[in-house]
Amino acid sequence: MEPERYTVAVDGGDLLVARWGSSGPVVLAAHGTTSSYVAWAGVGVLAGSEVRFLAPDLRGRGDSAGVGGPYGMAQHARDLRAVLDHTGASSAIVVGHSMGGYVAAMFAGMFPDATDAVVMVDGGPAIGPRLPPEADVDVVLQRVIGPALDRLDRTFASREEYRAFWREHPAFADTAAELRDLDAYADHDRAGPEGAMRSKVSAEAVRADGRDTLLNEAIRSAVENIDAPAVLLVAERGMRNEETPLFGDPALKGLRTARGPLDVIRVPGTNHYTILIGEPGSRAVAYQLRRFAAETRGA
Repeated sequence: MEPERYTVAVDGGDLLVARWGSSGPVVLAAHGTTSSYVAWAGVGVLAGSEVRFLAPDLRGRGDSAGVGGPYGMAQHARDLRAVLDHTGASSAIVVGHSMGGYVAAMFAGMFPDATDAVVMVDGGPAIGPRLPPEADVDVVLQRVIGPALDRLDRTFASREEYRAFWREHPAFADTAAELRDLDAYADHDRAGPEGAMRSKVSAEAVRADGRDTLLNEAIRSAVENIDAPAVLLVAERGMRNEETPLFGDPALKGLRTARGPLDVIRVPGTNHYTILIGEPGSRAVAYQLRRFAAETRGA
């Protein structure tokens, strides 16, 4: 099921939005820091029969790459609100993967009356202690998302070379991720002529959003301020399929929202990427969305 694509005006330009489904509760989906709406395709297909699943390319990414700063989680949340307002609906279920989890939590805090529920997918809670004042944020960013940043500086000779990059990525090699899904992801992210192809993603946007996530105290407390039903899905393995997950047990201990302990579910057989792209991650995310959609309809 191919999504409908359209644009929504936001401060600074137009966001590209993909929509699966035409009826039911609205779902707003925020992707990761160097990703695009295409990462949500599997979830959109699975959930689109029961919800209006709306996944924008966030500013500085994909076909919204021309929308510049300011960046930051609050700005992305305002952009999601513009997407919601465009539908005419008053509220939505908000879901976010990786950086998008922080966007989803921020949206819930900024627009509580517009938030029916929150689904965070391997992102949202603070990772590790606060940085000391003397910390070099760029060094920390390189340590956390260095391989993703490195990709933005590379050029590729052809479409097939860029597809091969994603097919051979450690997060997807020897996993159940479908090659057609990886190819679609690569094709949407690719820009430029043969011989000098590169990612559409703005490195400036990624660094600005990374600094915001690491330094903004409002983001560190965003989860505890969520006053809506919420769940956090976390992967078993890390960003490059290493055994250590992004969110280990210490990072998950004692997590709470304004309504009480946060429901945390570790999804077997997934890493930071395949918890969204491929099985069983997309089904686990879609299940939570359908569950909250049923509760929203019954309210």
